[in-house]
This record gives sequence, C-alpha cells and structure tokens, in this order.
Amino acid sequence: MWQAEVRVDLDAIRDNVARLRSGTGAELMAVVKGDGYGHGMLPVAGAALDAGADWLGVCTLDEALTLRRAGITAPVLAWLLAPGLALHEGVTAGIDLAAASLGQLAELAAAAERAGRPARAHLKIDTGLSRGGATVDDWPELLDAAAKAQADGLIEVVGVWSHLVCADVPTNATTDRQLAVFAEGLALAERAGLRPRYRHLANSAATLTRPDTHFDLVRPGIAMYGLSPVPGERFGLRPAMTARARVTLTKRVPAGTGISYGHTYRTERETTLAVVPLGYADGVPRHASNVGPVQLAGARRRIAGRVCMDQIVLDCGDDPVAPGDVATLFGSGADGGPTADDWAEAVGTINYEIVTRFGGVRVPRIYDGARRECEE
Repeated sequence: MWQAEVRVDLDAIRDNVARLRSGTGAELMAVVKGDGYGHGMLPVAGAALDAGADWLGVCTLDEALTLRRAGITAPVLAWLLAPGLALHEGVTAGIDLAAASLGQLAELAAAAERAGRPARAHLKIDTGLSRGGATVDDWPELLDAAAKAQADGLIEVVGVWSHLVCADVPTNATTDRQLAVFAEGLALAERAGLRPRYRHLANSAATLTRPDTHFDLVRPGIAMYGLSPVPGERFGLRPAMTARARVTLTKRVPAGTGISYGHTYRTERETTLAVVPLGYADGVPRHASNVGPVQLAGARRRIAGRVCMDQIVLDCGDDPVAPGDVATLFGSGADGGPTADDWAEAVGTINYEIVTRFGGVRVPRIYDGARRECEE
C-alpha cells in the first residue's frame, strides 16, 4: 500500500514531443534539465527520444554525463559550466558544451587537448536576456578566438545560440528585437569564417507560436511535460505529472478550532479535518498555506492553515472522508481536479516551478507507459 506518490505518464510525454516535432522543420532538443523538470531525467529522455527528439539539453556537466552513463548516445548539449570543471570528461563523452566568454572558450580548448579530440562548442550571444551569453560588444572577439581555436583543431563550432526573454507573450516586440540581434550575430560569425550547423533560439513558447525563431534546432522544455508556456493556451498538450497522497487521519473538531502552526486558519463550524502526508519537504510550497487547491472525496478544497514539512490539513466540512482516501494535489485536470497551472496561480508562480519541486527523493515516482531498459 502506498502513502504518497508522484505519477508520471511517459505516453503523455511521447505525445507532447510528437506534437512539438510535427510543428517544425527544425531538429528538436528535448530539455531534460532539473531531473526532467521533476519528472525524472532518464525516463523522460528515453520517452522523448522514442517520440522523435533529436537532441537532449541539460544545464550541468554532471547531468550530461549521467545521460551518457545510462547508455544514451543521442547528441547532448550542456550549457551552464562553472570554471574548473572536468570538461575533458564531457569532451571524451562526445557532449556538446557551451561557451560565452574567452575564459570558457580557453577551458574548452584545454579540455580538448587533454581529451585528445576537438571540443564541440556552441557559442552563446546575449540578445537581450542579460544572463548567459557574450554581450554584443564582446561577441566579435569571442568569434575571432573561436575561429583560431577551430583552425588549430581544438574546437569545432557546432552551434550559435541565444535565449528568448518574452516568448510567453508571442506578440511582444522584444522577440523581434532579439531576432534582429541574433541575425547580426550570425552574420558576424560567418564573416569570422564560422558556419555552425546549428543556429538555435526557440524555447517551448517560441516552438509553438513563433516559427520565425526555429532556425535549425528548437529547444522545448515545459511543453514536453504537457504544461503550456503561454498563459491561457493549451496547444493540445497532455500534463504528464500527478501528485497525490492517501489521507492518514480524519477527525471532527468544533467551530473556532485553530489549524496548524500559528493558527492562521480557524474553522467556521464543526467540521471534519483530513491530514494529508505531503509537505514542503516533498515539494508543496509553504506559501500554498491557506490557498493550495486539493481534490478529495469528489470536491476541490483548499489547504487549511500552514503547510508543514511533512503534511497539510484539509477542512472537509460534513463530507464523508476517511483514512486511505486519495487526495490529489494536481494532475491532468480531466476529472475536474486541480492542475499545476491552478497551483501556480494560487501561489503566484509558474507551472515550471510546481512540477520541478516534486522531483525529490522521498516521494516515489511511479511511471505509466513503457520505459527503456537503459533507464536506471
């Protein structure tokens, strides 16, 4: 008998990837960073590749090496690399690595020398996000250094890429301005003698709404998991994750009873309370106190009082609830229950954060749909 679980529908992920793949002529990079947005990096990677993904995208070198150790041979890009990492291990494993500065490029070249083979590099230009990427002023110098390193046989410039700011608002003029900066950056790369096979810019939102950003490769993340990157739009996607738990205890309490720490909630009348064994150690945001929606006994309820480390409490009125009943925090919404979008709206965040929070180790992830043998 289970107490709490996160269920992941791998067939939903396959359907979502196929939907994204059918909407572009570019290759598709399935972004599986953050342990597959909480869904499990290896099972998700296998499902995405089954559905036609060409690449996998991760942040860290460790994530990329984990994919390789699992026997996955598809192209992998890792893009968030601190100084001093063992990049030669990535080069040896055939992992593509990002560079956005002369220092990062020098580390790639050194890694290539140690590995005895060229490093596959994706040069990143900052087109407006002001986060990763070389500034427009620094871009020409980075290109010249990359061209020299390529001529010396130390790197192969495989890609040029950037990241969008406002793609979740498809008509936002910022995307058009970024496209113009990206086009100029590509022109400068060509003038420096670099002709990368892959030019990539589009995230989930742009993959779905801005075909002019697709170039040679798109990088959908959240849409793979069935959650929309554009508020108010669904795009035919199927949410893949359900978080639920079985009630551990019910009790009748009188009107005016304070619930949980600080008594920020008091019952208005005699009522039945249900204790659900999921808390902030499992991914429930503490700021969901008094607002987080939960489906129990055929009705949608809100968390009563503060979220605790291990549990939450629901005020069920006179409805018949009992230990063992299943409380669903979020899922597909097909049965009228809450979704990750409902949770995001309730706590003032985005659906990305909600599902990624539930990627911890205490609550088991259960997979529906076939899994590849190489996964775990």
